[in-house]
Amino acid sequence: MAAESTTDPKAPTPEEIREARARLGERVRRTPVWRWQGREIAEAVGTDTEVWTKLELLQYTGSFKPRGALCVMQSLAPEVLARGVTAVSAGNHAMAVAYAARALGTTAKVVMPRTANAFRVTGSRRYGAEVVLKDDVHQAFEEAQRIATEEGRTFVHPFEGPLTALGTATLGGELCEQIEDLDAVIVPIGGGGLCAGVAAAVGQLQPRCEVFGVEPVGADSMHRSFASGRPESIDAVRTIADSLGAPHAAPYSFALCRRFVTELVKVDDDALRSAMAMLFRELKLVAEPAGAATTAALLGPLRERLVGKRVALILCGSNIDIETFARHLGEAPSAD
Repeated sequence: MAAESTTDPKAPTPEEIREARARLGERVRRTPVWRWQGREIAEAVGTDTEVWTKLELLQYTGSFKPRGALCVMQSLAPEVLARGVTAVSAGNHAMAVAYAARALGTTAKVVMPRTANAFRVTGSRRYGAEVVLKDDVHQAFEEAQRIATEEGRTFVHPFEGPLTALGTATLGGELCEQIEDLDAVIVPIGGGGLCAGVAAAVGQLQPRCEVFGVEPVGADSMHRSFASGRPESIDAVRTIADSLGAPHAAPYSFALCRRFVTELVKVDDDALRSAMAMLFRELKLVAEPAGAATTAALLGPLRERLVGKRVALILCGSNIDIETFARHLGEAPSAD
């Protein structure tokens, strides 16, 4: 296991995870799992490796994000919730906060970088959010904090905090109920909120199971944080997996990852494109680059490590426009 953090974060307990899932109710789908069997995956990882997919890309808004957003917002007092919420995001979190605000009867004002995919900007507006665009993610964070201060809206963090991790832990709890006796779970890492929650759930419900976190080469804040022993930042996001492009790691999610994650690996953009193409060819799934990261990790840096194992991949998101998806597939290295 990874070395313990210098702090000992209180992880969500199995009972707290079950209670949180009950509170989320039908506002969050219990997404299915699917055994991946096909010629390409068998040739890539061997017939002895059993590959399962957790299809979180079928979640409301097209990603795992409503779990954390709803968990945070359900905790607010009615008068606080009524003042509305704000958030900063390249897209998936913005859409989730907009969805959660509408589901809970309040309003959302979200800040997004101008480089955000137009598909996600439009999606956030369709869920009812007011969208503010800023030049980069750092300015976006500053604007969201200003909105929270001046308008009295609650800032819903995209990846940090016990309630966010409790929400993402419900995904790990579902997975452990759906598939018993896993050897490994592979989880994408952006800011770390998804991996922190899933790893905490798996680590307690199936303690024999290893948890691997995967980051893009061009957005490796968690790798840098593990190396230094404290949350680190990156100066810019340099990957097609913009959903995994958090500008920094944060203390709580970093500490949970340090406690429960076995190992981190990295994948480059070509590996992400190849994984997207393979998911499309064999499973007929349209995954955004972040949603293909766990597949890329299994096909690449973890392939030998997990031969003959019972492995689950978290497929976390599908928010991508047709043109961008087609371009990435066209740029993918040949499968031959």
